[in-house]
Amino acid sequence: MTPPADWQVQLQLVDDLMKAVSLETDPQSLVRTYAQGVRRLFHSDNVVSISRRDLSSPWYRITRSRRWDREINPWQQRDQLPILSGGLLGEWLYASKAQFIERFEVDEDDPAFFHLSGLTAAFVMPQYDQGQAINMTILLWKDASGVDVRQIPNAHWQGNLFGRTTHNLVLRKQLVDAYEALDREMQIVGAMQRSLLPQELPEIPGVELAAEYRTSARAGGDLYDLFPLPEGCWGLFIADVSGHGVPAAVIMAITHALAHAHPGPPSPPREVLSFLNRKLTIEYTSRTPSFVTAFYGVLNPLTGELRYASAGHPPPRVIGAVDGEMRVRVLDGQRSLPLGILADEQFADSAITLSRGDQVLMYTDGISEAFNPRNQLFGFEQLDAALHAHAVEHPSGSARATIESVLAAVARHAEGRPPNDDQTMLAVRLR
Repeated sequence: MTPPADWQVQLQLVDDLMKAVSLETDPQSLVRTYAQGVRRLFHSDNVVSISRRDLSSPWYRITRSRRWDREINPWQQRDQLPILSGGLLGEWLYASKAQFIERFEVDEDDPAFFHLSGLTAAFVMPQYDQGQAINMTILLWKDASGVDVRQIPNAHWQGNLFGRTTHNLVLRKQLVDAYEALDREMQIVGAMQRSLLPQELPEIPGVELAAEYRTSARAGGDLYDLFPLPEGCWGLFIADVSGHGVPAAVIMAITHALAHAHPGPPSPPREVLSFLNRKLTIEYTSRTPSFVTAFYGVLNPLTGELRYASAGHPPPRVIGAVDGEMRVRVLDGQRSLPLGILADEQFADSAITLSRGDQVLMYTDGISEAFNPRNQLFGFEQLDAALHAHAVEHPSGSARATIESVLAAVARHAEGRPPNDDQTMLAVRLR
């Protein structure tokens, strides 16, 4: 039995070591800290670590040795690690078992003679991965008589647990590095995607415009655009690609390119949606699970006529006075399937005549389908209520103010929960 003073001292040493290890985030620093602590608890005359990861028999690398005059980081300087074959170290490693060797002799022609010379006893401690000794630590002594063999089983246990901890830290660092690299790429994709949106809203006589574009990730699948048409008319387009992230951003970019590739002026709305639908279905979405909801309207600012067609998109809202009373109306005329599902889907036009002061709010379902922490949907009723309350309080409010009122209502409902979908709005107000 260990005297009380001895085990209490050892407990303090172990406790200090565990605290120090818990602070490490770099694998190399972790191994260095652990080795320094273990040296105070368990004496040896040399320690050699070897690995056969990514190598086939009989090859292996020496990854650490106390006899080296400098430290080599095996994760960052692998090309500087010596690769050997055969010899005692190779024999022990490929035997793939823990063993205490009370006496061994090393020949001068052994490839690891530099690390083993002058030593006669070894504790071979494999670190297993999928049942095979991929890495191994060998504790070495000049004389086995000074080794307390009672500590060896526990040392083997602790060594493998530490090896697993180190491996997990390496994987964590690789994961963080990969995530940061992916995030940098996503930022570039997001910047490229935003460059496809109107950099400035056009100046249209008699019309006030406002827009808001928020992605739930670095890149998203929402799109809005405006097209100048003959006789002073303007095309108003908003779309939402199913899914999120890069796949949605790619289809969004394709949809943008196709919309601008429409032969001739993009009008009437049904023909524009038919053109986009055929192209998307035949050339792109038939091989993917993606589809695109879209709303396209053609506004005549002089007459107030808005002719539109919808492809499965949330119906826009019209806010304005009707018979002296402020109301919110729904543009839910002819509706069809989203783009990219059936190549021969038919689209139809509907029309409404807006009055001066009326506003049209187009949006994606990231607005209507915003959730709070209790998984309650924002929904159309709350959207209409927010629009109505704002219109009553500010009957001559701007398009930007209307968008801000919706954003505020969504934020109140979400109670801090981050959006799980992109949120885009395009507001049009007849002055």
